[in-house]
Amino acid sequence: MAAILIVPGLHDSGPAHWQTWFEHTLGDTLRVNQADWEGPCLPEWAARVGEVIAAQNESVWVVAHSFGCLAAVCAGFVCPSRIRAALLVAPADPDRFGLAALLPQERLIFPSMIVASNNDPWVKAGVAEHWARVWGSSYRNIGDAGHINVESGHGPWPQGLAFFEELRRVALAAQL
Repeated sequence: MAAILIVPGLHDSGPAHWQTWFEHTLGDTLRVNQADWEGPCLPEWAARVGEVIAAQNESVWVVAHSFGCLAAVCAGFVCPSRIRAALLVAPADPDRFGLAALLPQERLIFPSMIVASNNDPWVKAGVAEHWARVWGSSYRNIGDAGHINVESGHGPWPQGLAFFEELRRVALAAQL
């Protein structure tokens, strides 16, 4: 079975975060660790995601959160054939970091889904929806769910797991 890469955002995803719950719930997961969890350097983070993808024997599934979404998308344009699909949850607004110009402005060649919220302090829903259109990602707005992290009540997150399973079905059907 292909590995599932967990790509956290700033400060990593702690033990109560839904990404950690995914790791314990799903089999064959691998967390992408960054050299500096406090320093959002997109080229370095994307390179690290790319290294982990390249080290796998087969293509991978990606489950990213916040700034990790930006790193995963950038890595996805370097090695697109190595990603089966990407779930991009609560992507950080690249303009908050002065990074919009560094992000690819074209469709991803693999299936992807952006999950966003109406009241996320790190990205407005309209900005997340804009990037979904640019990257050709399906878009799900789950209402007033904050940054979809522990602080907003998202430890175990069955709805997120259902989104991931939906994305996997779409990706596998596309391969037929």
